[in-house]
Amino acid sequence: MRKDLMALRGIKVLEIAGLAPAPFCGMVLADFGASVTRIDRTGPSPDIDCLSNGKRSVAINLKNPKGVEVFRRLCSNTDVLIEPFRKEVMEKLGLGPSEMMSDNPRLIYARLSGFGQ
Repeated sequence: MRKDLMALRGIKVLEIAGLAPAPFCGMVLADFGASVTRIDRTGPSPDIDCLSNGKRSVAINLKNPKGVEVFRRLCSNTDVLIEPFRKEVMEKLGLGPSEMMSDNPRLIYARLSGFGQ
């Protein structure tokens, strides 16, 4: 199908790489035309990920203040954030829903962990 006719054309999604639920969601959104950027950890690359189809990728260290700053800048210009972590992980990094949505009130903050969150 032509990209300009896709239902989610123009929607920007940031997906933090993690367990299968979040990457699968990002892949489906990309299949429907969203522009999905996957946030990978810095360091050695994991093996080929079959759920990275149709996504861009950038490595950011979210435990580093400069990495957090870059991530917040990316989120300020995105429509959807998909994060795969256990409860409270993003809050400990200062990147929980209240912080991120104060920077970008229209942000859809989606939590998709493998832990039933």
